Amino acid sequence: MIYRQMIGGDYSMGRPFLSRAAAVGQAIYTRLKLLQGEWWEQLDDGLPLFQNILGTRGHPDNLNAIDLLVQARIIETPHVSQITDFQSNYESRTYFFECNVETDFDEKIPVSMNFGGWE
Repeated sequence: MIYRQMIGGDYSMGRPFLSRAAAVGQAIYTRLKLLQGEWWEQLDDGLPLFQNILGTRGHPDNLNAIDLLVQARIIETPHVSQITDFQSNYESRTYFFECNVETDFDEKIPVSMNFGGWE
């Protein structure tokens, strides 16, 4: 797997390219950042951040539903074999998660992201 590296939140032109587990990590990041309805060619693709996540209350049942949405987005990324040590928190309309992802390249990568709480 080869993936174009992002620098400052945007794809870099030319080199450097990422490979193996680093490429998987970049793919996870971009898949989680793609919001549902954002890409005009496939409006149903993406994380339903505004549709199903930020508008809900931080109740444990809602947290579990959000966790499943995020985990599905991660596990559907090419070369992801397993998610381990998944922990999340949802407070003041801000959702945060962290986990480890095992790849097909026999490497683990840490993944964490914060949705909401923009300052």
